Amino acid sequence: MSLAMQTKTASAAPAAAVDAILTVKNIEVIYDHVILVLKGVSLEVPRGGIVALLGANGAGKTTTLKAISSLLYSERGEVTKGAIVFDGEEVQARSPSELVRRGCIQVMEGRHVFGHLTVEENLLTGAFTRRDGAAAIRADIDRVYQYFPRLKERKDSMAGYTSGGEQQMCAIGRALMSRPKMILLDEPSMGLAPQIVEEIFEIVQSLNEKENVSFLLAEQNTNMALRYARYGYILENGRVVMDGDAQSLRENEDVKEFYLGIAEGKRKSFREGKHYKRRKRWLA
Repeated sequence: MSLAMQTKTASAAPAAAVDAILTVKNIEVIYDHVILVLKGVSLEVPRGGIVALLGANGAGKTTTLKAISSLLYSERGEVTKGAIVFDGEEVQARSPSELVRRGCIQVMEGRHVFGHLTVEENLLTGAFTRRDGAAAIRADIDRVYQYFPRLKERKDSMAGYTSGGEQQMCAIGRALMSRPKMILLDEPSMGLAPQIVEEIFEIVQSLNEKENVSFLLAEQNTNMALRYARYGYILENGRVVMDGDAQSLRENEDVKEFYLGIAEGKRKSFREGKHYKRRKRWLA
């Protein structure tokens, strides 16, 4: 059976009967009215789920997240075909602030904290769209500190002088201050030590289980993402080439070889792995 047929069989129904908080339907994204970046991308995030969006650098992961969060327009990009449905309503024409108010917020790649503000001031900026009073906002800051005790220790420090891991925690905590239903998390492991990466993913899992926040994770670290996600999509050159539950993707020989660097149970060297595109059956 060809990989395309395997993919179609494995993903015939990621969970059609499950209530989806996000459905992306066959979208195309074009930059500068010329450059086609996404080519018919479809995916689904169940309410209360963690879904991984996997692929190499340049595959289209960040563009997919920005299409969902409506941040494309600041980069002269637009969704030209398809639809994005969040919490039962089409949102591709909504502004980013409207998406945040509806409960969908993106944590950008590279953390992007306000370096000249303190950690606590950064958290307060996440509550900018809220109108429920200072007491509720203060309670939510305390709740963020429960999940990120290190931020409480550094709350009066300038965010730009904190470590990379602390800045990533600050960025996620700031997103939590908007009381989101779903967080789009872009490359949370980038540039961080493995121990810090694991700590952040554990917190993501805890937020998902205790706060019922849904997550769409865009990650190059396939091994880590598939440990915590329940379902995954693999992007190549702006297309979804494979999807399935996390366990089936971890056990797929092509995923092992091309994304985990393991062939037939043995880890491959970079020299062996760097020519993998010649053998990618899904590109045939």
